[in-house]
Amino acid sequence: MIELSDMIRELRQQLTSALADGDGEAIRFEVGPVEIEATVAVTREAGADSKVRLWVVDAGANGKHAHARTQRITVTLSPKSMAGDGRAPEPVLIAGGEVDGER
Repeated sequence: MIELSDMIRELRQQLTSALADGDGEAIRFEVGPVEIEATVAVTREAGADSKVRLWVVDAGANGKHAHARTQRITVTLSPKSMAGDGRAPEPVLIAGGEVDGER
């Protein structure tokens, strides 16, 4: 299992990589809302500083986490690029070369 925050962090890194790959390309694509659907296990840590954690689980792994409640969630993210000059956030534009077998 991985934490939901780790999954979103990896998505951010992948979008950042695609943005860098598209730098200087003639054709770029604006990233619209990104929708993530996942099954998460909700756990609560005991103790004085208890907190709730959301763990992304494999659909076939639900039985392994009987001690945790699982929920199906959808998170919609709207990626924005923060310009280095202090301007307002801008839509993310990405581009890339064609990959064999890509549709």
